[in-house]
Amino acid sequence: MTVVRTVSGSVATAAARRPASRAGFSTAGKISYRISVWLVFLFMMLPVFFVTWVSFFAQNIISFPPAGYTTDWYFRAWENRDFTGGFITSIQVALFSMVAGLLLGAPAAYALVRGSFPGRGTLNALLLSPLIVPGIVAGTAIYIYFVQIEIWTGTRIITTLPGLVIAHVMLTIPWTVRLIAASLINSDRSVEEAAQNLGARSVTVFFRITLPIIKPGLVAAAIFGFIASFTDLEMTLFLVGPNRSTLQIALLQYLEWRFDPSVAAISVVQILIIGTALVLTDRYVKLSRVV
Repeated sequence: MTVVRTVSGSVATAAARRPASRAGFSTAGKISYRISVWLVFLFMMLPVFFVTWVSFFAQNIISFPPAGYTTDWYFRAWENRDFTGGFITSIQVALFSMVAGLLLGAPAAYALVRGSFPGRGTLNALLLSPLIVPGIVAGTAIYIYFVQIEIWTGTRIITTLPGLVIAHVMLTIPWTVRLIAASLINSDRSVEEAAQNLGARSVTVFFRITLPIIKPGLVAAAIFGFIASFTDLEMTLFLVGPNRSTLQIALLQYLEWRFDPSVAAISVVQILIIGTALVLTDRYVKLSRVV
């Protein structure tokens, strides 16, 4: 009886210790996980911190430690005609390509989600393929294509605003399709089916019922398409010229000859614009679902 009691007591003691040890391990794991996440986050934010810091340096040539601090670079940068012209061109191209991406991508997303036809998977892969093609490769292919059009027709497309817009539509359509498709998948289809059962035409259902339902997805697609076009560098590099350039290309060309805080000041402005746009996009469609 003594042996049985001793064994049972040992088992009970071990059983009592297991939950405590597991709870301690779980707490330590959570703390380690949070610390790791914060370290990764801080590492990712370091470039933003240094760019913002450099934008306030007073000296003409970036050096450490700084001789002083000033906000003049935020005003001097926009006195450069290349920067202002590039910014205007980037805004124009981003807006036009955003609108074109919505006009082409919204019906395509609706057909892929709601429709059932042969080759739907192939069409989906084709529309999303620009996301996996490197920008350098896409830019080279588009450049060769535009050169061939100029040889055949005599019409110059390279270095023109329409040429840039046509190329950037390739950037906006994939994101438009993905974001609107995600909004359609998560929407309630019963309202559309009820309207169709009452005799409404498919076009009427799309414009009066479906579009209001997926309005958050449309807004998110527009904002994200604008960001994708506005920040592009690799593909645009092959399609600009002396008379027309985007802001990203103007910054790259400026850094070949000068290295002052004006570039950092413009980068901070871009970070603020893109960050605000991403926050607004995430309010309508959670980017983690589609990115």
